[in-house]
Amino acid sequence: MNLDDIREVLALVREHDLAELEIERDGLKIRVRKAGHPIAIMPSAVPMPAVVAPAVPVAVPAAAPAPAPAPIEGDGVDLAVIKSPIVGTFYRSPEPGARSFVEVGDTVRKGQVLCIIEAMKLMNEIESDCDGEIAAVYVDNGRPVQFGERLFAVKLK
Repeated sequence: MNLDDIREVLALVREHDLAELEIERDGLKIRVRKAGHPIAIMPSAVPMPAVVAPAVPVAVPAAAPAPAPAPIEGDGVDLAVIKSPIVGTFYRSPEPGARSFVEVGDTVRKGQVLCIIEAMKLMNEIESDCDGEIAAVYVDNGRPVQFGERLFAVKLK
């Protein structure tokens, strides 16, 4: 493939208003993306040289820290609600059949692991943001949770 061929490919992308075009010929792989379109990353078994039109850099958001517990009032007792910092699957124990990290009535310390939320095959330990006693567990083991969904209530000490 020479420079004229590449110019022709770029002209096709402009003419047909394509967001992305990929061509593979004689072991050479060319992928052209228009600026302003998200980039999909796909694993490749064999690295191939590529000529790519200028693309807008995509920022990968950092994992958000666990939201601080939200104190609530209930019957004169200060409670903090531990909420899910991510979307995923809630697990009360480190592995199937193992003892739960915490049970209702257990005393917990700030930084102690309360549960695991699996997101995209990654196990994320969710820690307590405060010292206290587990007053409630709001989610059943193995159930999906949403961002901001309440997981535990902790009686503050």
